Amino acid sequence: MSVPHYLSKYSDLYATDPHAANLAWFADAKWGLFLHYGLYSQLKRGEWVLRSERIPLAEYEKLFESFDPKNFDAEFITDLAVEAEMSYINLTACHHEGFCLWNSSTETFNSYTAQKRDLVMELAEACDRKGLGFFTYYTYVLHWRHPHAMIGDGLHFCRVPYETPEPRYEITDPKDNYKYWGYAHACIKEICELPAPLAGIWLDLIYPYYLTPEHIPVEETYKLIRETRPEALISYKQGADGTEDFAAPVHTGNSMGDHLRSQGHEEGAARADRAWECNKDKHNEICTTLQRAGWGIQESEHLGPDDVWGRLAYALSMNCNLLINTGPYADGSIHEGDAQTLRTIGERIRTEGWPGPEAAIEPASWTKKKGGAQAM
Repeated sequence: MSVPHYLSKYSDLYATDPHAANLAWFADAKWGLFLHYGLYSQLKRGEWVLRSERIPLAEYEKLFESFDPKNFDAEFITDLAVEAEMSYINLTACHHEGFCLWNSSTETFNSYTAQKRDLVMELAEACDRKGLGFFTYYTYVLHWRHPHAMIGDGLHFCRVPYETPEPRYEITDPKDNYKYWGYAHACIKEICELPAPLAGIWLDLIYPYYLTPEHIPVEETYKLIRETRPEALISYKQGADGTEDFAAPVHTGNSMGDHLRSQGHEEGAARADRAWECNKDKHNEICTTLQRAGWGIQESEHLGPDDVWGRLAYALSMNCNLLINTGPYADGSIHEGDAQTLRTIGERIRTEGWPGPEAAIEPASWTKKKGGAQAM
């Protein structure tokens, strides 16, 4: 069995238990780079722009024709991560807009059909060459252009709330929500069968699960991943049924239970609390973004090295990795200020070592704009 380069230090364990080797590596990984990239990058108004601005699907899909990742350079991105002393990269293989960044046979609305570019494989292979772990983000619950986009209480994020009903949305009764999952699982299976090392799969969005778990087949999904790619780690934000390999809350840790409780969703809050109780003592991950607002590129103030250093220090002090995001531009290039910030952090780590708890910046001061940085 060939050992992935990023697990070379764990080769003995990998020989007997690849999944355990992945977990051991992740506990030592410290931090990684998140990339939110898709058609929305062309609009520079964030990754939720299709829904937040209620752009008609036919109009939004025109971005497929102008998609041109000419400066999406996997070598540059992985070199940047190495310079920053990072251990892994996570790419949004498919965000809520439904545009896939790999050569999918399930979804032809993808980067390969548009430009003969399989960005997932390009980055996965570059990560392997550089000794970096590679994760893929998959939207999982939300898919705003799919005819079987789900419907019902607790699932209001699953569709664009057009004033005039979108004729493409076929499902009118929540009992038919199961029709979506054949598609979603086919996409996830393609990711699991990626012919390159895969550290794990990072699922989104967790909020609907807490409200309507009967519509979201987590056990079936996890079983598919475990059987198809047994070494891969699974994360689903703060956690669904508690069997995730790690939790990956946004910014502040487990705030979802309190949030749901404040809105009167006692059962949902209880589910969130139970999942967090199962996951809280694992080696987890905190995700944040270099933009003050949003995850996909938009006009926004960006964090400087001192802010990033403090957030990294906080994550490490909490027995967590830090996954920090940059949103590439429409052409796939990386924000110059973000790149310089990450290089500065890498140099500081090599000079001073990893930041200690005394340098930590508490999440309460991780300023977020309303409707911006919390969305993913």
